[in-house]
Amino acid sequence: MLISVALLVGATHSKACTSIIVSGKVTPDGRPYIFKNRDTHDLDNLAIQIQGSHYRFIGIVAAKDSLYKSVWSGHNEVGFAIANTAAYNLNGKPQPGKSRPQGDDNDGTLMRKALETCRTLADFEHLLDSIKAQGPIPSNSNFAVLDAEGGVAYYETGNKGYVKYDANDPQVAPYGFIVRTNHGMSGERSLDQGIERYLAISDYATRASYANSLGFENIIRKVARNLKHGLTQLDLHDFQPQDDSQPVFFPFRDFIPRYLTASAQLIQGVKDGESPLLTTAWSIVGSPLTTIAIPLWITADGKLPNLVTHQQPGQQAPLVAISFVLKRQLFPIERGNGQDYINLARLINRSGTGILQLIEPIENEIFRRSKPIRQSRTPQKDISDFYRWIEQYVKDQYANASFKL
Repeated sequence: MLISVALLVGATHSKACTSIIVSGKVTPDGRPYIFKNRDTHDLDNLAIQIQGSHYRFIGIVAAKDSLYKSVWSGHNEVGFAIANTAAYNLNGKPQPGKSRPQGDDNDGTLMRKALETCRTLADFEHLLDSIKAQGPIPSNSNFAVLDAEGGVAYYETGNKGYVKYDANDPQVAPYGFIVRTNHGMSGERSLDQGIERYLAISDYATRASYANSLGFENIIRKVARNLKHGLTQLDLHDFQPQDDSQPVFFPFRDFIPRYLTASAQLIQGVKDGESPLLTTAWSIVGSPLTTIAIPLWITADGKLPNLVTHQQPGQQAPLVAISFVLKRQLFPIERGNGQDYINLARLINRSGTGILQLIEPIENEIFRRSKPIRQSRTPQKDISDFYRWIEQYVKDQYANASFKL
């Protein structure tokens, strides 16, 4: 499974992301998962399902990447899943007169290769070893990896190699979860980035683990859309305006969701004995503050709901188009540092007309209606019907006048 270094060139630079992996030992339903908020200047993302060299896979890609060369999270038909966050500290400081160490620019092509060819964590390790055998690994990142055998781990991967952190190992993950933002624990700690988000997600997950509430729904709700700052402890829920009749701006920097959060994906694995085809990719294409999570599964016909993908390469997914309109309501200031200030009145308010308050009931119904599929022994025959239902349901719900589309 050799892969040339040349293949790993040309992907989009991912500025900052937030991630957590959780062992099936501590989730309410016994299924492990990996999660990632994707922060990038490529704000136009979508989901695709294609046949790779070995396996069919679903992934999140940038809309402008018409050949799908780079995949930023996803899973394949044998239950292997992967996501990344840039680490920035695994290759040390650039030497005087030398260029910056190779970083996460190449992760998208590496992850596509993994989705095409890997079945297990061991396969991914072999892939990294084969790249390293040809020279430095062109990476500076944390890879979250999951397989259908219950394996779930991070691989802190730099030019010189990788270090594995296993969420099933109580010596490594005593509470059954591991968090990564933009630094690795095996790297040069003076170069750590993403500290504020690391504190926020770690605090939430630790408290949730005590309450046995590390279910995937709570990660989508309480992490992807977390409004509590990890460093200052300022919680925007405490400052809700009465209604959204007038804009009320708050500083919005270094929260888990950010202006540059373009998508999010939580990939839920399977329990022992379940078909890998039950692996579920809860996909948010667009800002998590404006967009609902849609469950996606590998299917024989390769189809996805039109909401999250495109009909022609280069087109925008309909749900992303809606997200862009709503995001402008949250960040209407386009000059100066406007993207650092959010109109809190449109996000949440005491009258319940905030965008975030409107999308959560929509998701509740999606969680409920998808449960039989996620527990079915023959899910494929039900997925097409579910996709048709969700297309119409979501369109009808976003037609609510309170969204102001």
